[in-house]
Amino acid sequence: MWNLSFQPPEVIEARVLTRLPDAFRTPRRTDWVDANKPGHMMDSFLEGPVFDRAGNLYVTDIPYGRIFRIAPASLEWELVTAYDGWPNGLAIHADGGLWIADYRRGILRLDPADGSIETVLGHRNSESFKGVNDLGFDLGGRLYFTDQGQTGLHDPTGRVYRWHASDDRLDLLLANAPSPNGVATSADGKVLLVAVTRGNQVWRAPLLPDGSLSKVGALQTFFGTSGPDGLAATADGGLVVAHASLGGAFVLNARGEVTHVVRGPAGCNTVTNVAFRPGTRQLVLTDSATGSVLEADLPMDGAQLYSHSADSRR
Repeated sequence: MWNLSFQPPEVIEARVLTRLPDAFRTPRRTDWVDANKPGHMMDSFLEGPVFDRAGNLYVTDIPYGRIFRIAPASLEWELVTAYDGWPNGLAIHADGGLWIADYRRGILRLDPADGSIETVLGHRNSESFKGVNDLGFDLGGRLYFTDQGQTGLHDPTGRVYRWHASDDRLDLLLANAPSPNGVATSADGKVLLVAVTRGNQVWRAPLLPDGSLSKVGALQTFFGTSGPDGLAATADGGLVVAHASLGGAFVLNARGEVTHVVRGPAGCNTVTNVAFRPGTRQLVLTDSATGSVLEADLPMDGAQLYSHSADSRR
């Protein structure tokens, strides 16, 4: 019996939650802007939303090496640190530390209390990374991260790694991705999901009991001048996919079908990253073009996070 419905996705309208205050906006050029947005002067490029246990929202500002904290009630923006780097994705560890995928410097760890930064992984076997992009912990505390660099269909050599803190072991899981970007593990921890931006796909990689991958395939294929960016797993086995050039995000069920489209408000055109407010159905999205954070109410919960799980408190 056929089990294909092909129902049109439901549209969910996102709204502006907050925007980078004007006091932090000074349009100018940097090496990052010249390389990634040639001909532009930019005041910010926000990514990497994550929530701590107190409900604070953190975001990165890539070209200016800034990390901001946004208070949950007042929505006041505070500059946690500004340093010499290009911070992209963020993840919060069980101990409250903020982990950074920095394109220039590798995997870093920030103490949000005092703004101090230390390097966790600056290279692999003395070889520099291509340019790390995003990262996330599974429920066991293992760190997954993407090494995107400038890879694409012309150079499908982007990498995905897994790092084990217990024995400082770094596993190379994928080495053939054309621009691996967002990364997440499924709610049950059995599948690794990777946004492959220049291939305009989300790859699904089953995780075997020994930790290796098998039968990696394309869960969903999109279109557009860019492609999938940040990912957020849902509690029911699905996935939310930010799409940088289509002005919103797509909600996939466990079979990869698009069930909902989260559409940004007028003027929103570069939705880069997504995150669930832990324990809720509220999704936040970064619109990098306008320096804004959006929010939307979804019909499903976000997956449990290592930083907020009971096991992470040990």
